Amino acid sequence: MKRFDRIKTLQLALLILVTAAALVTIRRDPELYAQIAENPHVRLLAILLWAVLGISFVFLLYDFSSWAELRRENLELDHAIYSDALTGIANRYSVDVYLAQYLNKPLPDDMGCVTLELTNLGQINREHGHAGGDAAIQSFSEILQHAASGVCFIGRNGGNKFLAIFRDCSEKRLESFLRSVSEQVEARNAGHGDYRLAYCAGTAFEEGDAVCSLTELVALSDRRAWQQHGAPV
Repeated sequence: MKRFDRIKTLQLALLILVTAAALVTIRRDPELYAQIAENPHVRLLAILLWAVLGISFVFLLYDFSSWAELRRENLELDHAIYSDALTGIANRYSVDVYLAQYLNKPLPDDMGCVTLELTNLGQINREHGHAGGDAAIQSFSEILQHAASGVCFIGRNGGNKFLAIFRDCSEKRLESFLRSVSEQVEARNAGHGDYRLAYCAGTAFEEGDAVCSLTELVALSDRRAWQQHGAPV
């Protein structure tokens, strides 16, 4: 796509340059100008050449318009494939694609993971219907997006479960992320009397030889989230 854009831009620049050079040549050569004005054969040739330049310019503009439309459609397609339809954040497929980058590779020492789960979604669905549950998921997703901005990859890992993956991770970065989520959830709950958001979080970082891959790190953070929630592992 970028190569196509560069080629078409070069073509347009050359066309403008050639057109400008032709105009300057005609303006500076009185004899040529007179021949075009007086000789019908020369005038016809000049008209045909200008017509070719004009048609080329129109087709180049059409190519640019088609390219812009194609790029927009590709962006929409990427969004539909990789983004969660409800929340707009990375969906389960995007999470799998991210994890696949590290498949059969040693776990980087600086990688950390947090699994977060909206624990009272079932209750919200029962009391406020699925529309209320969808609103709760959207609200929690917005909180996670804000906390994760420029810090980590965040995705919805199915249902009420979310995954944050950190590169260049540290205990300080994990604590800062979790603190931001906690503060935003508390602020949201304080301003909404309809229902509260309740969640649990499990972290995995610097686990030593017990965890050798990113998928194992994610699974460990998932188990710890369940343990925090009090559910059977």
